[in-house]
Amino acid sequence: MFKFRWETGTSTVSRVLLKENCVSIQYGYTQSAAKEKVGPKFLRITDIQNRIVNWEQVPYCRINKEDSEKYKLEDGDIVIARTGASTGTNAIYRKKMPEAVFASYLIRVKVNSKLVPLFVYYFLQSHEYSEYIESIAGGSAQPNANAQQLTDVLVPILPLPEQQVVACILSSFDDLIAIKKQQNEILEKTAIAIFKSWFTDFEPFSDGEFVDSNLGKIPKKWGIGKLSNMCEIIMGQSPPSEYYNEEREGFPFIQGKGQFGRYAPNTNIYCSTTGKIAKPNDILLTVRAPIGELDIADAKYIIGRGLASLRSENWVFIYLYLLSNKELLKASERGTTFDAITKPELESFPIIISPQDVLEKFKALVEPLFRKIILNEKQISLLTKVRDALLPLLVFGKLRVEEI
Repeated sequence: MFKFRWETGTSTVSRVLLKENCVSIQYGYTQSAAKEKVGPKFLRITDIQNRIVNWEQVPYCRINKEDSEKYKLEDGDIVIARTGASTGTNAIYRKKMPEAVFASYLIRVKVNSKLVPLFVYYFLQSHEYSEYIESIAGGSAQPNANAQQLTDVLVPILPLPEQQVVACILSSFDDLIAIKKQQNEILEKTAIAIFKSWFTDFEPFSDGEFVDSNLGKIPKKWGIGKLSNMCEIIMGQSPPSEYYNEEREGFPFIQGKGQFGRYAPNTNIYCSTTGKIAKPNDILLTVRAPIGELDIADAKYIIGRGLASLRSENWVFIYLYLLSNKELLKASERGTTFDAITKPELESFPIIISPQDVLEKFKALVEPLFRKIILNEKQISLLTKVRDALLPLLVFGKLRVEEI
């Protein structure tokens, strides 16, 4: 259990320079990445996305034994990007991760015994560190910073036991978020595999007769129809900007891909006037560049002109069908300087029409997977907000904590 108390009055937390409390600050290894497993994983700037490294997608590299020992990542190592738009982006390596070395546009920081590596990592995730990076690297077309600059920053220094507890609390949120994201990946892969089996390879119907169609061979008694045969299409319309707010007045407002989350929207903009409404379980589709991006409404939203809302009882089928035919959808776009797809073009988009009993069985099998995905997304959003609210309070000693 943990005991919390608010720090009253002026904070008594002292600070130390990060660069003076490191046993090593090192630039990374220069080599080309390889898809084949020719050596250890090769961690690059582009592999760090939203604090997370997807190790399955990290490539490999060739490296000799001597250099491998020199650049091999170890438990508690922190890597920081030193160039490009991601300057200051950082990640921490844990011993449960695959064997890896780090690339030349990253620096590695090993802290001394006065600091807990995971505590330092959470300081580097703070808004204060982001502002510091902006002050040294901002304003340039190609931002960059050297190792000394990236570590020339004052880190709060709490007692070591408290650093450990802070790191434990914040990492527990990250662990829960990671578990739910992993669950969603498995659930989505399962749903896609079932859809492909039923509506691309037609495996459950392989013993029946097939006929030709303009989308290839399909089971007899199936057909090819229009998207409008399977769903209502609502085109977005952007209300006047004076009705936009961040005070949660009205409905949340989404304009395009910029407010899309992994599965459901993520916006802090609201609209206090009426507009085109997307309802829960509507499929959200971008109709202006980039065309064909998909999300699922988890609540009521006002949608802007960059989106269409597709409403159907068979919303999971519509989502997976459009996901699997994204390139065909993109081919429907028009325009040269501003790509877009119109309502008539969407309505006439070709779609496989199966017998109703097939759709009902598919819905019963797959819709629960997507309902769990959306529930997980809501929980991920809540966990992220709580973690981000706690981080500056705990790291900077405004909210003190001890284990009891």
